[in-house]
Amino acid sequence: MLLSVKSRNFSARTDRSARFDLPLAFVTVGLLLFGVLMVYSASSYNGELNYGNEFFFAYKQIFGAISGIIAMTAMTMLDYRKLIKARWVIIGVSILLLALVLIPGVGVENYGARRWLNFGIITLQSSEVAKVGYVIFAAAYMSKNYKKMTTIKGILPLIAVGGIICVLIMLEPNMSVTMCVALLMLTLFVMGGMPIKYLVAILVPLAVGVVLLILIEPYRLARLMAFLDPWSSPLEEGYQLLQSFYAIGSGGFFGVGLFNSRQKYLFLPFAESDFIFSVIGEELGYFGCVCVILAFCFMIYRLVIISMNAPDRFGSYLASGMAALIGIQVLINIAVVTGSIPPTGIPLPFVSAGSSSLMVFCAGIGICQSVSLRSHASIRALL
Repeated sequence: MLLSVKSRNFSARTDRSARFDLPLAFVTVGLLLFGVLMVYSASSYNGELNYGNEFFFAYKQIFGAISGIIAMTAMTMLDYRKLIKARWVIIGVSILLLALVLIPGVGVENYGARRWLNFGIITLQSSEVAKVGYVIFAAAYMSKNYKKMTTIKGILPLIAVGGIICVLIMLEPNMSVTMCVALLMLTLFVMGGMPIKYLVAILVPLAVGVVLLILIEPYRLARLMAFLDPWSSPLEEGYQLLQSFYAIGSGGFFGVGLFNSRQKYLFLPFAESDFIFSVIGEELGYFGCVCVILAFCFMIYRLVIISMNAPDRFGSYLASGMAALIGIQVLINIAVVTGSIPPTGIPLPFVSAGSSSLMVFCAGIGICQSVSLRSHASIRALL
């Protein structure tokens, strides 16, 4: 009888400890609103000149942000544990969407790459879905086979599925997202308990593969040369990186002021998407850049807290996997626009223009909120 009463009291305390992560919600919505503001600032001239509407890209970003909030709310309400049973459907749909992109007449081609599917009201970038789809699949697999993660045989299924995704993304071609998925895979493997010696064994052939991919494609080699010395081709391969340098460099500590960017007047290509951080640096300066980076650091911190307090391995892997994905993509984007790595196109999560990216990342945050709602933080205090 006494044991029964204690059990009920423990259950009540556990349920009360589960809660919606308000700080994570605030920073997510804050980044979405900031993204709408910066996309308008970076694209107003381009929208007016090419589409007759200075709000052309801003309206699309608002639609993506609202759709993202709806997706985040829906995934928050869904019990994340149901995703375990749906893991094969999720990864199957992710791979199917990647394959459909490669079919002529089905995939939308732009700037020499076929990366999108047109659904009328929205153009979906399949690789965005695949990234979060792989996090869900890997989290489900590792939670069920955590004892096997210390062996090569146990890791092989994850390598095989991740390899298929990487190959399909490379065929688009999209080396930046391929790199992001590859780094995500390795991070998830380490989280799952893979020994460091296996990590080294994977990294060596991966590094060789990256070198080969660069050498077999002339445009990638040209980008690498432009990265090493952008001033050698200031009007060709080095042009975009130099314009990014001019934008960030002219911002100083506090920037030239919101809406006052000069590089957005078609000097800086993709100012509203892949290189929006350059416009942030120009208009808001070093201070603004640090604030944005701190916002992402805080978001990742909240996801790590959710991971630590998750009631099961699956929830823990989901939250830590999303934290890894966001962290990797933010690092790659900022490293590119600051000239720390060779130029490659990848959006800044929650900020860059792109409805599919907004919706998928918001859905990922919603899944983590679902984990938070079902967490049992009080267990740690009672053990």
